[in-house]
Amino acid sequence: MLRSVKSLRGFTIQADDGHIGKVHTLLFDAHTWAIRYLVVDTGSWLPGRKVLIAATSLGRLRWLERVFPVALTREQVRNAPDIDADKPVSRQREIELHAYYDWIPYWGLGSDWVGAVPVPAPAEREALETAARGDPNLHSAREVMGYRIHAEDGPIGHLEDFIVTDSDWVIRYLVADTRNWLPGRHVLLSPKWVRQMSWEQREVWIEVSRQKVRRCPPCPDAHADRGPSGQETEVEVFDFCG
Repeated sequence: MLRSVKSLRGFTIQADDGHIGKVHTLLFDAHTWAIRYLVVDTGSWLPGRKVLIAATSLGRLRWLERVFPVALTREQVRNAPDIDADKPVSRQREIELHAYYDWIPYWGLGSDWVGAVPVPAPAEREALETAARGDPNLHSAREVMGYRIHAEDGPIGHLEDFIVTDSDWVIRYLVADTRNWLPGRHVLLSPKWVRQMSWEQREVWIEVSRQKVRRCPPCPDAHADRGPSGQETEVEVFDFCG
């Protein structure tokens, strides 16, 4: 299913023995466009604290109930390493978090790895942790929304949202609000077109012309809607990136 990142804000994270909190934002890898973590606001349960939950640890999303189940207990989350989710997450802190929850480090499988992570033999864990060097490339989806987007021949608007698939947690499209150039339009852009993102200047540059952006499909309501029978139906988006 295709999901709007904005639409996932406020979803409840359901542990085995109760609620943990609500989704505040998602952290994505700007190299692979994979969602690595959900940032969860624990509210009044753990006041003033946000926790990270690996996207690969989530159970099947219950869209109609706005719930993400996760095979953890509240006590596990309470005693997890305290990581400031409002600041860049260092690789060392990721190692601590994955070791505590017994999550498999994605970085030991290559920088381009996305999707589900296989379970290694215990003897492989030390090798995976040894392979974890350098700074991660994680960024908050909430933070980058609003960045100005520039085509090869001029500005087109700003970054409004992301569209992800909830099967592998990869960003498939960027949603551009072009209201100051093409009034009333939101268009889908391919992450493959992104040449550079400047975190300091809050800008995105894409390697296509404004004319090509003009021909891009409009953004649908990118989430599961109820069909006539009350069942979820998938919104179709054609692959225009070729």
